[in-house]
Amino acid sequence: MRFCRALFVTALLIGAPAALAAQPQPSADEFVPMEEAPPEEQIPAINLVAAAYGFVWIVVVGYVWSLGRRLQKAESEIAALEQRRR
Repeated sequence: MRFCRALFVTALLIGAPAALAAQPQPSADEFVPMEEAPPEEQIPAINLVAAAYGFVWIVVVGYVWSLGRRLQKAESEIAALEQRRR
């Protein structure tokens, strides 16, 4: 058992660098990420993300406010109906 572990670890230590070195290089027609994009080609992502989050929060707050108003209206109508029933 010990010999099998030692053999496995040895094969892993010898084979891993060889497998990593044998990785194919991307061809010219494949996507290659850029390290540094020119300023005119950069998208201000933080501004777009902040605007999207702001928009979503405004919509959620507006929806909750609308639900609250409709709930108050329904409760007042129920109270009025209970008053008329008595």
